[in-house]
Amino acid sequence: MRSNQLSYWGIAQKFIQKTGPNQLYASSANFESMTTKSQSRPRALITGASVGIGMELARVFARNRYDLVLVSRRADALEAVAGRLEGEFGISAATFAADLGDAAAPGSILDFCANEKFTIDMLVNNAGVGLGGEFGESDINRQLNIINVNISALTHLTGLFLPQMMLRRSGRILNVASTAAFQPGPLMAVYYASKAYVLSFSEALAEELRNTGVTVTALCPGPTKTEFAATAEIESTRLFNSVVTDAAGVAEFGYQATMGGKRVAIPGMMNKIVAQSNRFTPRFLATKVVRMLQENR
Repeated sequence: MRSNQLSYWGIAQKFIQKTGPNQLYASSANFESMTTKSQSRPRALITGASVGIGMELARVFARNRYDLVLVSRRADALEAVAGRLEGEFGISAATFAADLGDAAAPGSILDFCANEKFTIDMLVNNAGVGLGGEFGESDINRQLNIINVNISALTHLTGLFLPQMMLRRSGRILNVASTAAFQPGPLMAVYYASKAYVLSFSEALAEELRNTGVTVTALCPGPTKTEFAATAEIESTRLFNSVVTDAAGVAEFGYQATMGGKRVAIPGMMNKIVAQSNRFTPRFLATKVVRMLQENR
């Protein structure tokens, strides 16, 4: 687990090299000014930040001078991402290893931020899991974990950090949904349903918050080049052997949409067309098309 103290030590080393040890104590006021600058930057909390879209979102926020709180199950990978971003962009990146499938994880994340005195200006609920195959033949525990991570943890984290934003009348929430949110998904039934929840929840919340200074954006990417297809066991499907989007482009698009206060953001013209076409396509037909795409080649 990484704290902002690491970044302050890095600042201290640079300061000593520049001023020399004899001037260090005489120049303590300057050092205080440098650390205050670090603390004055906005801070984004990003879940699922060790790989894929989450990692790319962390890069985009760091490039735009946000300090970060990065959350993922993979502590080592998270530390590596934080170190790279601190070195490249000169921001502070704290890490917290947590499995969002555990109901206690969101509360632990809030406690960590409170103990570190972090103000969260941007909440990015990116972490998500999926599983391909027939629901009746699948591991029910893995299916329930999809609900725990994609729905319960996202809702819990939003409920924990939103009141602070409302009190400040300032803040942004980015929930990563999917184009899967726009129709049922045979052979990935629970995942598609979970993303429909994320989209519906985000749109409803955005309307509730329209006069509060807090915005909510649902990012709905299509198939994207990440580890998701492998972990969800859908690498051989027609869907993931068609047009697949670059994760960095999705992250940049999501950032710009969030900063612009957009409620629903769908990257890519083809994804927009597919999402909108479901408004006019009979539901049974859309479901059959999705099943065909979710089947192996």
